[in-house]
Amino acid sequence: MHSHARCDRGEIFRKRRFGNPCDSRVMSLDPSESEEISVREFSLMRENKAAFKLIDCRESDEWNFNRIEGARHFALSRMPEIAPHLLALAGADLIIYCHHGIRSLHLTRWLREHGISNVFSLAGGISAWSRDVDPTITEY
Repeated sequence: MHSHARCDRGEIFRKRRFGNPCDSRVMSLDPSESEEISVREFSLMRENKAAFKLIDCRESDEWNFNRIEGARHFALSRMPEIAPHLLALAGADLIIYCHHGIRSLHLTRWLREHGISNVFSLAGGISAWSRDVDPTITEY
């Protein structure tokens, strides 16, 4: 008897991305159907040196206070100015974060509406990243 490991949607996404399938029957699931990526999944992407571009959509004062290493800053409040730059980033996976994951989810949805499907909002934002992955990042 062959048993399959039970996986939630995030586990399926992570394992499909990194070649460790938990159930071959779910491997046809398109990871772009998910709008969010957990901090645990994103941490694994970084550990495995997956190709991605990290975007911080918080305001400049928030960016100056703390940030996730490797991020590029595009403040959501400057959307008319930043939109062409964000659309030009199509290709690699885009991971977008803000303070708690609300603004980044709005930006993720906007980018998807404009044809970029491989974009994900970091669930819980930098707050969750600080709490669950990197406590050296000061919360505010």
